[in-house]
Amino acid sequence: MFERILVPTDGSGPANAALEYAGEIAARENLTVHILHVIDPDADPADASEPIAEGRDWAGDTGAPVIDEVHTGEPQEAILEYAATHDVDAIVMGTRGRRGVGRLLLGSVTEAVVRDAAVPVLVVRGAAEVRRRYPLETLVVPVDGSRHADAALEQALEIARHHDATVHCLSVVDVAPVGIDDGNDLRLERLEQYARQVVDDGVQQAEEMGVDAVGAVQHGSTQRQIREYTDDEDADLVVMGTHGRSGLDRLLLGSVTERVLRTATTPVVTVRAPAEE
Repeated sequence: MFERILVPTDGSGPANAALEYAGEIAARENLTVHILHVIDPDADPADASEPIAEGRDWAGDTGAPVIDEVHTGEPQEAILEYAATHDVDAIVMGTRGRRGVGRLLLGSVTEAVVRDAAVPVLVVRGAAEVRRRYPLETLVVPVDGSRHADAALEQALEIARHHDATVHCLSVVDVAPVGIDDGNDLRLERLEQYARQVVDDGVQQAEEMGVDAVGAVQHGSTQRQIREYTDDEDADLVVMGTHGRSGLDRLLLGSVTERVLRTATTPVVTVRAPAEE
């Protein structure tokens, strides 16, 4: 599991939701919590005092060690640099989960950090319908055979083993993006066979680690099926890769990850595979 987590904050509702959830984790796991507030270089440093104080209160109530700092610069750059230079194991961020002029800065920053972070990013939506339970009992991992999905599965299995939780390996056959209609039985069968193989491989990997696992193949819109399956299983966490397969055989992930982040009813851990050598 994690030993040091970074929680960027801007005093918004989503950021406070992330702080609260990070506090629950820290209270049970005795983690060190790094709280970071990033301000514009032309801003008054005093503007950061309230968000930092609120963050210290959230995390401090847990009894966990707390380190808080104020940095200046571009938020995503400052967050990624801080994570790299302070050897944090994960970043916990909030997001409002909507687009448009009214979207909070932290929302767009979260998506940028998810794309580029070398460590897992735990994203918490600041919405009433989001389940934020800890410890964890049920995890859902969308799998498609890509490097990033494989890395997400490895991370999910480590988390599940720590919690003695069950992992659901889910593959979604979404034929719409590749232009396959229901009448094209041969191509559809090929996708279904591949999805089933990926799921079976994931379940086998879990069992080899001593983790309880369930496999499922669903059909339809990928992000919708991930959300509905997660709700049906009353899961506590979704763990998924930041990118997926591309081209004709693409099954899920990539842009799907960002859509899941905006609509998920549980916290979501995103995992980026190491760069290929």
